[in-house]
Amino acid sequence: MDGGSWQAHIDHVRAKGVLAKPLFVILTTPVGTVESLQAQLGAHLAYQKDLEACGITFAAGPFADDSGREWSGEGMIIVRAASLAEAQRIAEADPMHQSGLRRYRIRPWLLNEGSYTVTVRYSEQHRSVL
Repeated sequence: MDGGSWQAHIDHVRAKGVLAKPLFVILTTPVGTVESLQAQLGAHLAYQKDLEACGITFAAGPFADDSGREWSGEGMIIVRAASLAEAQRIAEADPMHQSGLRRYRIRPWLLNEGSYTVTVRYSEQHRSVL
């Protein structure tokens, strides 16, 4: 394995039998105040919902502080994109980033392990995702 090549690492772990699904993590941090973020939150969430509806978003949401009690405006968006350049276009189009209220950093990420459970109960018309 080529020690420094990301693609070589992907190929190596895929050969070991894990998923090795390349994704991109957009880490977003506030530049403005929490109050200024709140003013732009509606447009940001609408953009995020559009990405989700298009199948681009894998997962997204805010971070709490280390105590789990405060929100400072930081968040993470994991997207399906064909390239780092495409992930950057997705991040730049976010109203929070366009307005300058947040800055972002993108990290290529490899989803190897994990699971989720979907339950559908027809009789109760109930559904849940865990």
